[in-house]
Amino acid sequence: MSERAVIVTDRAARRIAEIVAGEPTTPLLRVSVEGGGCSGFQYKFDLVGAPEADDLVIEKAGARVLVDPVSLGFLAGSEIDFVDDLIGSSFKIHNPHATASCGCGTSFSI
Repeated sequence: MSERAVIVTDRAARRIAEIVAGEPTTPLLRVSVEGGGCSGFQYKFDLVGAPEADDLVIEKAGARVLVDPVSLGFLAGSEIDFVDDLIGSSFKIHNPHATASCGCGTSFSI
């Protein structure tokens, strides 16, 4: 695996495909990193209509995930998963660069 690779699990790909099936004008999931959140950075998930020219496009099982070059610097080597457990269902990012994260799972620090 390339150190810059971002992995989308089978569970995440299936859930993304289910979500975008009802969104014909925004069939792509953009995953990005922004400043903020309780740990310094936070993950952001948006449905969009088309990739930007410099996006990394990850295709798996009918799902297409976009990551911009700046966010890729924070997400390189990460795994995007979907979990469904007793406290709820959500996308989770397992990021090897994160040194701490908050309880909500969408905020992290490096």
